[in-house]
Amino acid sequence: MAQETSENSALLSGLDDLILPFRAAEKPASAFLLGTEAEKFGVHAETGAPLAYEGEHGVVRVLEALTAYGWTAEPETPGGPLIALRRGAASITLEPGAQLELSGAALPDVHQVQAEFELHFRELEQISAQMQLAWLGVGFQPLARQSDLAWVPKQRYAIMREYLPPLGSGALDMMRRTATVQVNLDYSSEDDAMRKLRVGLLLSPLLNALFANSPFLEGRPSGLKSQRGNVWLHMDPSRSGLVRRVLSKKHARYRDYAEWALDAGMFLIKRQGRALGNTGQTFRDFMTNGFQGERATHADWKLHLNTLFPEVRLKNTLELRACDSLPVALTPAVTALAAGVFYDERALAEAETLAETLGAESVDRARHDLVTHALGASIGGIPARALGERLLEIARGGLERRARLSAAGQSEAVYLEPLMALTREGKSPADRLLQGLASDVVLTPQELIARTRIDV
Repeated sequence: MAQETSENSALLSGLDDLILPFRAAEKPASAFLLGTEAEKFGVHAETGAPLAYEGEHGVVRVLEALTAYGWTAEPETPGGPLIALRRGAASITLEPGAQLELSGAALPDVHQVQAEFELHFRELEQISAQMQLAWLGVGFQPLARQSDLAWVPKQRYAIMREYLPPLGSGALDMMRRTATVQVNLDYSSEDDAMRKLRVGLLLSPLLNALFANSPFLEGRPSGLKSQRGNVWLHMDPSRSGLVRRVLSKKHARYRDYAEWALDAGMFLIKRQGRALGNTGQTFRDFMTNGFQGERATHADWKLHLNTLFPEVRLKNTLELRACDSLPVALTPAVTALAAGVFYDERALAEAETLAETLGAESVDRARHDLVTHALGASIGGIPARALGERLLEIARGGLERRARLSAAGQSEAVYLEPLMALTREGKSPADRLLQGLASDVVLTPQELIARTRIDV
């Protein structure tokens, strides 16, 4: 386990210190990389029972099996329970309800990202067969009730379990019944970071509609195309959503994001590997008054930034967090769309024009309709389908200009093709999952697994 550096343990001396992690992450565009994180649910292939944490049908058994491929166990504290693996710059981690997440290494192009995910599933094959596991690529657990799920023993999860529910009815579902595909992007300067943050925030509800893939709740259609997206509409508003402080300014700065983060409630601080819950404070109050004799450090601030859940999160990368977990064929489309839009100057300018045409108020008002109807909704009177088609064309142009070719000579735009075909029909992935189903049908576990499973 990494030890705290003296730099991280140094006390924060003022607001200027809060923007240091952002400035330290800046890099030239020539060094930009792509990081992709994808979560999935494990269930018993016959019964649909979700993975436990420990035991014969526990996710710890999966993690232990993966160490045969060079993954190293990474407990949260020395001798503590197993909650993660690491291999080089990649990690495998557990979400609170035992969702398994591959956090891929930062890589130069989508071809390499896809190869990394294909390797991951090959490494899961043997243990999945032994345990009769099916992995589900869907944004919301389609079968389980809250009472059916395990709790992963990570320190902050125990604190979140108590702190978040009074602040938003979606809290426990967010923690244990949702799964996402997230892309992490680099930035070159404050202007570049905040421009990308603004564009990403304004387009996030549209991204959720394009990739909506969670139409089931406890064995039946929920009436929503993105049950996961709906959960995020019922979360602690001080730490999630569209970061209105940033969107209220056309030219926001790092300081604006930091000011927003200061007013979000804290979960914990860590001292000598031990978590100290301090859920009664905002970080702003902690900086001013301390907590139980402890003063705010650089490490505390970095930890706090990691406990915020906006649709786009600013840390040492920009994290696009709006998309549901997906089947294998569509997962690389999330990374490809992000690379095409945000890593090509012309595409970013075109996406910015699209985003600004919509505006923050129209986007915010449309969020409920978008999680309900996906591409059947509209934003500011403009059909989401048309907006989605335009965004995908922008991304494809950016990828063609990037000209990162595979060994077969294909550009990264090849990964957008399955999504573009769906979008042209006005459909999201959820529509494919619902095909042929009546709205009031109750599905067996086997039927739901067949519709949502990832083949490994």
